[in-house]
Amino acid sequence: MPKQKTRKSIAKRFKITKNKVVLHQHSGAQHLRGKEDTSTHRRKNRAVRVSKSYQKKVKTLLGL
Repeated sequence: MPKQKTRKSIAKRFKITKNKVVLHQHSGAQHLRGKEDTSTHRRKNRAVRVSKSYQKKVKTLLGL
C-alpha cells in the first residue's frame, strides 16, 4: 500500500500543537485593517482552536 501524501495546502493553513489540538488563524487579518478596532486587530492575531468535528478531517488530510 502506498504512503499517504500530506495535503500541503492544509499543512500551510493549520498548526498542530503538542497535545494534537488543531489551530488556525482568523480570516481577514492581512490587509485593510485600518477601519477595525485595536481589540479586533489583537483578536485576529491569535490562533483559534478548530471544532472537534473539523479537527478529525484536518488530521486525516495531514496524514496523522
